[in-house]
Order: sequence, then C-alpha cells, then structure tokens
Amino acid sequence: MAGTQEGLEQAGELKIGQVGIANLRIRVWDVPALVTEMRERVERAPRLFARAPVVVDVGSLSRCPEPGPMRELLDGLRGAGVYPVALGFGTREIEQLAVALDLPLLAKFRARYETADPTPEPAPPPARAAEPPAEPGSAPALLTQPLRSGQQHYARGGDLTICAAVSAGAEVIADGSIHVYGALRGRALAGAQGNDKARIFCREFHAELVAIAGVYRVLDDLPAELRGRPVQAWLEDGKLHLAAMP
Repeated sequence: MAGTQEGLEQAGELKIGQVGIANLRIRVWDVPALVTEMRERVERAPRLFARAPVVVDVGSLSRCPEPGPMRELLDGLRGAGVYPVALGFGTREIEQLAVALDLPLLAKFRARYETADPTPEPAPPPARAAEPPAEPGSAPALLTQPLRSGQQHYARGGDLTICAAVSAGAEVIADGSIHVYGALRGRALAGAQGNDKARIFCREFHAELVAIAGVYRVLDDLPAELRGRPVQAWLEDGKLHLAAMP
C-alpha cells in the first residue's frame, strides 16, 4: 500500500512561509486603465515587476465583478507582464468569484491595509497640485507634498528627494536614489532601471516594501528594531541591507 510511513523521508516537505507578492488593490473598475497602469509599472521597473506574482484585491469596490469581466482583467494583467495568482480575501461574493475563476484567496492583505498605517492622514491642501514626474535625464527630482495611499511618483533618470511623508499604500520610484525627509510608510523602489549603486534614505522608517535594482524586502522581512528610526538601504553582494543612521 502506497503512502508515507513512519521512519521514511517524505517526497515533498511543505512549509508555510512569507513570500514577496505584489498586491493590486482595485479602486476603480476600469479594465483598460488598470492594464495600462500595470504595463507602465513593468516598463519602469522591469527587475521588480516583470513576471511578478500579483494578488488582485477587489474588496474596495462597491460591487464584486462578475467572472467574465474579471477574466478580462486577469488576461490583461498577464499581457502587461505580471501573473495574477490569487484574489484578496473579502466578502462571500469574492470567495464565490475566486471559486469561479479557480483561484485561491489570500487573507493577509486585507489585514495589512487595515493595520499598516494607524495614523489618520491629513486632509489634502485645497489649491496645490502635485508636482509632475521628472522628465528623462533630469536629476534630482523634488517632491514637497505628502504622497497618500494609492498615489505614485516616479523620478525618471535620477534621484528623488521627498520633503514630506509617504503614506501606507503609496509608492515612490526612482532610477537613482530616494531620500525621504519624513515618514516612509509605503513602498520605495530605487534603482528602477537596474542601478545597483542607488540607495534609500528615510528619516522615519515604517516601509511596506523597499527595493533597489529589483532586489526587495517586504514588511514581514524588515527588522522590527529599525521601525521609526532613520534608516538607509543599499545593495552589497546582491543582498539588500538596512541599517539605522545616527
């Protein structure tokens, strides 16, 4: 009789661990716009996003998408260069959608959004518009306003300096180094085009994810003793290092 017997080594060892999976939180149901945005992300930071696994979270939508339109989105995301591997856990309707699409549900992302940034975000200033992204070849770029959840800023061709906070769910990307003179609660991706000499500096470290030249570390893999402290990140021998600054 076939089976695993006491004293015999198992053919496969199963462990539950943390892996770096991107989470796409759908705020507006617009398939062409979502696919275009993802394609642009992959083009800007191919080492981080190309062929990356993605969890699709539709829990913020007022209505759960039907299986047909959802398949259209998943196919579009694959065409943009990423691989949807699961849905983010939410309602019973989302669970039924996952069954219809033959996809698993991952629950931890919902908790992450609810607990990652307990500090209320300030109201946006009424009259000022966000600075435009840096043009190719310009270095450095300067951002003076806070980046709020769902916002993204990309400094093409050089460094990015941020004289404000980066909220949870926000994303800053630069082809060079990133300097954050405030709290970094979202994601910071330096060396987006492969510059392994780029660094990340922040005055108050609460990051969800930091990456340099495609090498990244996520929230669960970041040292707890660095939380809230001035921190720098750099690459050495292909490994992403983090250390507190004076």
